[in-house]
Amino acid sequence: MILNMEFETLPREALEAIQLRRLQSVAERVFATVPFYRKKFADSGVKPSDIQSLSDLRRLPFTTKQDLRDNYPFGMFAVPMDNVVRIHASSGTTGKPTVVGYTARDIATWSELMARSLSAGGATRDDIIHNAYGYGLFTGGLGVHYGAERLGASVIPISGGNTRRQIMIMKDFGPTILTCTPSYALHLAEAAAEMNVDFESLKFKSGIFGAEPWSERMREEIEKKLYLTALDIYGLSEVIGPGVAIECLEGKKGLHIFEDHFIAEIINPDTGEVLPPGERGELVFTTITKEAFPIIRYRTRDITSLNYEPCKCGRTMVRMNRVSGRTDDMLIIRGVNVFPSQIESVLMEMGEVSPHYQLVVDREGTLDTLTVMVEVDEKSFSDEVKTLQNLEARITKNIRETLAVAVKVKLVEPKTIARSEGKAQRVIDKRKI
Repeated sequence: MILNMEFETLPREALEAIQLRRLQSVAERVFATVPFYRKKFADSGVKPSDIQSLSDLRRLPFTTKQDLRDNYPFGMFAVPMDNVVRIHASSGTTGKPTVVGYTARDIATWSELMARSLSAGGATRDDIIHNAYGYGLFTGGLGVHYGAERLGASVIPISGGNTRRQIMIMKDFGPTILTCTPSYALHLAEAAAEMNVDFESLKFKSGIFGAEPWSERMREEIEKKLYLTALDIYGLSEVIGPGVAIECLEGKKGLHIFEDHFIAEIINPDTGEVLPPGERGELVFTTITKEAFPIIRYRTRDITSLNYEPCKCGRTMVRMNRVSGRTDDMLIIRGVNVFPSQIESVLMEMGEVSPHYQLVVDREGTLDTLTVMVEVDEKSFSDEVKTLQNLEARITKNIRETLAVAVKVKLVEPKTIARSEGKAQRVIDKRKI
């Protein structure tokens, strides 16, 4: 279902005309109200009046996460604080978090985008949405919540944690749409099995999973264990939260970006050069309707590509392909670039292991080492040393042949890798300790 036919099915020419008007407006506004952007524009030798076409966007300076931290907490806001009705912040794995603000109109925009997203995932006002994203400073929980209410659906604000209680509520309340991180979806499946609850007996028809990278093989695992259609949603706090892009039910071939609110570019992460459609690089976003916290050419560090081909669903907006990794999550092991999602794809090809793993990076002398901690599937678990050694050897060989990198593989017993109620911690980098 397409919630907003007027904008989601616009002809390309009409859409780009709207984007240009809104880009010109936001460029003028940040120049006038945000000292950071006024200086960045001046340093780049560009004025808002120089934006005469969408191609002029590349003349504007980039914004990075470090810029946001340098202006902590409210230095990037474009409105007075008495106009800000909501504040969110990123989890902030290092240093201070990045802080974002919303006006009442921003909240309305976000709610509309999340309602569109849920609709693309098959939700209607007749559905019950089990929202297991975290509530609080993290944007996931409240983003889905407001979108569900805007759609007119019923929402269960369960948040993360209390997993066994969640399974009970799934049985008793009969929710039809599940929203959470993909790793937590698999954790829910494990918990249900322990409680002798079969997901096939529940009423879920689709699940909308995001907030962390996940592979196509993990999608297959989720769909097999939870008996639902698993869809990928994309967003980030700095841009608005969840609701920037989502897969539709037509073939799961890329995530529709809501281009009436965001302009997407793909750049070479090393040079900043804008790449042509179809080429893989770093995703960059400019917000063109946000009031409190507009952002210009924000470097997401996510690696993907854009597809402008028409979609069977009728939406005309560009699709981004599944994020394959992040430039700042990328591991360089003896000169080889490795993304956790690549290793996950190899592991998911192995029938004897579970989808739970961790990558431990360390340094021996002057050389970096990578150890892949992998849970053995319960059905395949064996105490026979030779059996485990053979499995370790096969995983090591598959990773080496696929990624051209030598790793150590350590098999661990089922359910020994810590489960996450939010984003899974995939990488432990001991070099920084």
